Amino acid sequence: MTTEQAKQLTLVEPVPQPVTETGSAALMRLIERAATSPDFDVDKLQKLLDVKTQWEATEARKAYIAAVSAFKSEPLTIEKKKAVSFGTNKTSYHHATLDHVCAVVVPALASHGLSHRWETEQLDGGLIRVSCVLTHILGHSERVTMQSGADASGSKNPIQAIASATTYLARYTLLMITGLATSDMDDDARKNADFVTTEQADELQELVESVGADKPRFFQFCGADTYATIPAAKFAPAKAFLMKKAGK
Repeated sequence: MTTEQAKQLTLVEPVPQPVTETGSAALMRLIERAATSPDFDVDKLQKLLDVKTQWEATEARKAYIAAVSAFKSEPLTIEKKKAVSFGTNKTSYHHATLDHVCAVVVPALASHGLSHRWETEQLDGGLIRVSCVLTHILGHSERVTMQSGADASGSKNPIQAIASATTYLARYTLLMITGLATSDMDDDARKNADFVTTEQADELQELVESVGADKPRFFQFCGADTYATIPAAKFAPAKAFLMKKAGK
């Protein structure tokens, strides 16, 4: 090749290659062309926007599932460091605290484009509802919701009782939404397992006082220290027991 031929080659501009757009970008170009068309049709444009929204929602959900799957492959270890003892029979066990669960789970979630938040409500009857919402960076979210009464065990004041139940529900909903439920959940459930409502606790207290029931024996029967910590499942048999005593 001569010097002159080489110079001529350098003067030839490369031919631009067409770029094939796919997915959301292609849909956006189609929408832009429709919007600038002389025979612009609002209804058709809205249908295109709906298609784009549905497509992006599907892609976001697929990305969420892939991220959660990758997260679950992480070799995470959640240790049960907190010792708990309660009840007249001194039930005791260990569980993982909320701060420790977060210290292990949150960085792993973030590495896969996932984050969480909690939504809390106080319902009629003294119940507390907590939802843990897990969200991917593309926008898809899923949630797990649990509720219970306030945890008045251990002579807690009303605010402490609410805070304790909220922390418990926050920990469990985070474990459940991430699929990291641990064996300590079965033991720890005895601490906050759906207590009676405030109205039910008041009703039982009135019955106990009206029939002159033996309080220590009654609480032993219920497996609780106070009226507020009587398990919801014990309400019906406890009421039946007191009503039977009242009928004597």
